[in-house]
Amino acid sequence: MALLDTLFGKKKKEFRASCQITKEPIEKGYGYLLTTAQIVTSKRYWDMIMTEPETMSYTLSHFKNQTSGTQMRSMIFEKYATVAKPWIISDSIINYFEVDKTEARENAKKWWETEGTYSPSNIGPASQILEEPLYKRSKEYAILEAGRDKVRLS
Repeated sequence: MALLDTLFGKKKKEFRASCQITKEPIEKGYGYLLTTAQIVTSKRYWDMIMTEPETMSYTLSHFKNQTSGTQMRSMIFEKYATVAKPWIISDSIINYFEVDKTEARENAKKWWETEGTYSPSNIGPASQILEEPLYKRSKEYAILEAGRDKVRLS
């Protein structure tokens, strides 16, 4: 069968990945694998997410005490906090997270070896993995405080 595949040009599609945060391509065998819990507990991550061009209007509205902005920020938090799969991320963004980089790199290598099927332990939505006080603090920061230092209200 392999000979026929070779003769008729059937080739398995190469497994590729892009950073789930920056969207930049990640070379095979590189990157870091994080859990949703590790992602959502990062204040630097939320400061970045809530001040991106696509979300800045919601952040401005929130800090002007408009409930629509706060509601949208809550929906953005839920979108990210409910991700059940691991996150493959690039070298350019890893410093936003306080994680064991060696372990995250090793997990990424396992993820590449299994073509994206490997999952580290404690994978799942952040609300199911994190202890309630930490989840609540992370959620409150993301929704109520993230980006405050980058916003100028006039």
